[in-house]
Amino acid sequence: MGSLDYTIIDTNGIPVTLSLYAEFSEESLSFAIDASDHGEASFQLIEGFSYEYVITDKYRLDELSGIVKRSKRDNYWGGRITPGIYVGTLSLDVFDPAGNKTGTFYLEVKSIKSTYRDEYRFMLENITDYCTDLLMQHTSPAVQNFTPDFSSDPDTIYQRFAFIKSIIDSPEFNEAVHKIISDPVTSWSDTDEKVDIRKLKRLGSAGLRQIASGQNRIKLPDNHYLKKVCSINDIPAKISVSRKIETVDTPENRFVKHALEVFLSFCSTVRYLLENAKREKTRSFSEAVSLEENLSQILNHDLFRQISIPSTLPLNSPVLQRKEGYREVLRAWLLFDLAAKLVWKGGDDVYSAGKRDIAQLYEYWLFFKLLKILKEVFDIEPDSIDKLIETTNDGLGLKLKSGEYTPLKGVYKNQVRNLRIKFCYNRTFRADGEYPGDPKGSSWSRSMRPDYTLSIWPEGYTSKEAELNEIITHVHFDAKYRVENLNDILGDKNPDLDEEKIENRSGTYKRADLLKMHAYKDAIRRTGGAYVLYPGNTNTDPMKGFHEIIPGLGAFAIRPSRGDDGSEALKKFIVKIVEHFLNRASQHERMTYYTYEIHGDKNNSDVKEPVSENPIKTRTKPPADIPVIIGYYKKDQYNWIVKNNVYNVRIDTIITTGMAGARYLLLYNTETESAAGDIWEIKGEGPELWDREQMMELDYPHQVREAYIVYRINKCINGEFKDYLWDVAELKKGKNKNEEYYRPFSVSLLELMNVKM
Repeated sequence: MGSLDYTIIDTNGIPVTLSLYAEFSEESLSFAIDASDHGEASFQLIEGFSYEYVITDKYRLDELSGIVKRSKRDNYWGGRITPGIYVGTLSLDVFDPAGNKTGTFYLEVKSIKSTYRDEYRFMLENITDYCTDLLMQHTSPAVQNFTPDFSSDPDTIYQRFAFIKSIIDSPEFNEAVHKIISDPVTSWSDTDEKVDIRKLKRLGSAGLRQIASGQNRIKLPDNHYLKKVCSINDIPAKISVSRKIETVDTPENRFVKHALEVFLSFCSTVRYLLENAKREKTRSFSEAVSLEENLSQILNHDLFRQISIPSTLPLNSPVLQRKEGYREVLRAWLLFDLAAKLVWKGGDDVYSAGKRDIAQLYEYWLFFKLLKILKEVFDIEPDSIDKLIETTNDGLGLKLKSGEYTPLKGVYKNQVRNLRIKFCYNRTFRADGEYPGDPKGSSWSRSMRPDYTLSIWPEGYTSKEAELNEIITHVHFDAKYRVENLNDILGDKNPDLDEEKIENRSGTYKRADLLKMHAYKDAIRRTGGAYVLYPGNTNTDPMKGFHEIIPGLGAFAIRPSRGDDGSEALKKFIVKIVEHFLNRASQHERMTYYTYEIHGDKNNSDVKEPVSENPIKTRTKPPADIPVIIGYYKKDQYNWIVKNNVYNVRIDTIITTGMAGARYLLLYNTETESAAGDIWEIKGEGPELWDREQMMELDYPHQVREAYIVYRINKCINGEFKDYLWDVAELKKGKNKNEEYYRPFSVSLLELMNVKM
């Protein structure tokens, strides 16, 4: 069992020791020599592991809900630390036997993923880039006039510092400064210097004037040419001459120095304010001090000692805008002004009080990554994006916070079909909607809240109308930072189910994320698919529920990376979904239509009578989808129908869809219309068109017209419908009263069985 002893001197000058013991893995407890370089505490734990602790007798640690718990044993000054998914610096206050706070232990809880430091920095830097791009697009006058107040709440100060630090403490920025130092822009300037007059090779008008009036003069020999010819008795020993020199004191270098000094001043202000707030031991303070020292070292370079204070800022200089190194510093300076104004309340979830919730940061980072992808596929409404930034009392607020609904709208224009979309962060599908009257969308079991939801429906409908008409489809995504590989999500296709039960009871069940996707797809109405997003390296084709891309489940590897981050595969998948919606003959389109047709009717009807099953072993349509023709006949016509197994209707009869695809024919006449039981099965693919000659060949008993519509039929003798009678008068009540009584009409088998006598 690994152990460490951590000793501090409390405010009373007494040493207090905290002994830590790793319960499962010795490697989960360590002392990091380089911790200060990363703004971390030296005594380090790992998330997900548990530890026992013992503190000096009669001292105690303050309890933290769910993390630090004291032992209930008498005379035992210890307890248990279980960080869970917490990542960051734990500040554990110490209380003496009298109950007074006398000191603080600082423990660093590291992520179980070895790359989390780099990924944390990268994602925060990326979010800063996205946010500052939003700020640059934001058109509110407050953006131009607002001056950040750095004397405000220390937490707000650190939020701003975290954004700015990701800009000026990035490898790109440091590399840019190094390029400027190693290859600065220079210019030529004139300088005057005193030169011995005997070394002059040329003499201009300025030199002649100095010969005539210069000071510190020496006498010329009597035989000197100037004395003989020009009557000049003496000349100055030295005269001033102008020459060209190369200098680094250029407007562009003055700007770079000014920008670095502004950054240094900001870091000093942050350090001073945190110091006044008694936060010298916090991560934010150590990060501010570290960055302040780094900037001071840069400004102490000999290059910047040669550069004067700028009189103007040459922001339109081609050097600043184009030359490598300079353009990065210009961009950082522009972003600094905007980032210093930004307040992100959601940042409290990520780094408040020393916390480094990298899983939450990954969720925020994915929001912007998905937004970037969707902007490449759809036309996102600018107003929707503008609403992500709002003016607040202390600056500009980023409206992105876990648990708060954030919708963005857009369109997809295409000559085949125009689509509308809504991209939502933290949309809640409540379990309070009664189908079909739930235009807000709902879950039919329990309320659900996926991390991200992409909703797609045809243009011409509002989202509420699309919900009611079953023509909207939701695709959900959930962020899972702690998933290591695809097998953690999908597991084996045919696992040992007994072993899974054991894993489930022990809390190590791997397929929980997959089952959660099933829960989204099955519980949230009108869901087409649900997918996990995780920072891995492996992608597989999403699983299809049937034959098409949706309904489906799956996972996409989206990793924080400066290279291939996996987002291209997700973009291609979203494009495929769009292409799927352009297909008006898709199975999904048909399925949603019949869902609307079937479930939109709240009236429940029962058919508990024998109905023929298809003898060729294929699926028989349900009664509601089986059409039946209700056909009138005359007495002298009936024998002809029975003899030839055909039934005819006039050519001017309107053949409805139900009549064209009818499976049964119920015959009636005016004398027995209240109790018809003469039912026949229609054969063939549908009605046929017969001419006069065909009818005359069968000796049709009435006057023969030019053409008829004819059904081939067989009498239903045994099995289904045997000895049944139906109330035809009841069926005719809903038909047009002005129609001739002999006109045939169609009903469903369900309607027919509901009037069985």
